[in-house]
Amino acid sequence: MFSNATDLAGMIDHTRLAPDATLDIIRRACEEARRYGFAAVCIPPCYVEEAAGRLKGSPVAVSTVIGFPLGYQSLSVKIVEAMEAVKRGAKELDLVIHLGAVKMGHADAVRAEVMNIRNAASPALLRVILETGYLTRQERISASRWVREAGVAWVKTATGFGPKGTTTTDVRLLKKAMGKGGFVKAAGGIRDLATVEAMVRAGASRIGTSRGVEIVKEYLSRQDRS
Repeated sequence: MFSNATDLAGMIDHTRLAPDATLDIIRRACEEARRYGFAAVCIPPCYVEEAAGRLKGSPVAVSTVIGFPLGYQSLSVKIVEAMEAVKRGAKELDLVIHLGAVKMGHADAVRAEVMNIRNAASPALLRVILETGYLTRQERISASRWVREAGVAWVKTATGFGPKGTTTTDVRLLKKAMGKGGFVKAAGGIRDLATVEAMVRAGASRIGTSRGVEIVKEYLSRQDRS
């Protein structure tokens, strides 16, 4: 599936979003991301400037979260949060949308939120977190379509703080709903190489995990045995 460890690492967002993440933890994550060649570090907004400075000149992107983890902030607060993150050096943003609006079927409100954050975040890449554990099958499909209609190509399955981890069923459903040119980031409970491979087979184009180093080491160990 992966031609080498670099290929694997290039699909992983090295994630440090625990509530007790300290500056030392973020600095170590940046060093690991550079060493292993991860696609990005995904960190709390308060550490974006530090990470951007440490990864300057590196192909590793700085990614952060907006409206995290529940998505209940007002649109104006999320816009400011997105603009501040980009100003401080974030190249990728993962946005938690107002899930209540999704469940109420308020398509226009969902599209407006996504479109406004997309504009505020430009030129950063925006992904929309759907927190699939709270949504029915039809709500996941509808939300994915509204995201695409708002001009955003990426959805993310979960925050890692929701009621369940990501499943391959979630990924396949979202990938189909996003249609041609749409992408899925799988996150939430992805802790080993077998799960990463299953998510990629299901259609994930990016993996969010706090176990990136261990997963790459597992891959290298497997290669040594073969």
